[in-house]
Amino acid sequence: MTKLANLEDLFKHLLQDMYYAEKRISEALPKMAKKASSDDLQAALETHLKETEDQISKLEEVFEMCGYKKEREVCEAIEGLLAEGEELMKDAKKGPVLDAALIIAAQKVEHYEIASYGALCSMAKKLDQEDSARLLHEILDQEKATDETLTELCNDIEEEAMEKAA
Repeated sequence: MTKLANLEDLFKHLLQDMYYAEKRISEALPKMAKKASSDDLQAALETHLKETEDQISKLEEVFEMCGYKKEREVCEAIEGLLAEGEELMKDAKKGPVLDAALIIAAQKVEHYEIASYGALCSMAKKLDQEDSARLLHEILDQEKATDETLTELCNDIEEEAMEKAA
């Protein structure tokens, strides 16, 4: 029998994947915030850390509602995105260029999360897990809002990076 034999198996696997991802993101965000030179970016990353901690709690609630053990499945995608972000932080010049790199790294993570939570919401509904779907949708909305905030910040920071380069 295949490990992922049905939609519920896939749902559980993706839930474990995102549980792992959120825990890893909660470790990376303080480092990113510390490297940011923009006060607005630093505040946005710190705010998202609090949201991420809340998201971890919501995922734990979903595990409970579904009767699953709180287990983590290593998320290779998030490991790759975080490693890429580390490289950018190491290579980018401090100031607006580093801030732009931090935003790019964070948005790549956000886009992965948006795709994953969108899928989880859909699967939860198909599996008649309405309460789980509601919690997962709350997380999805937070991820989308963070992405929008980062986009707004990036526009200003990229302008600043262009001015410093001139």
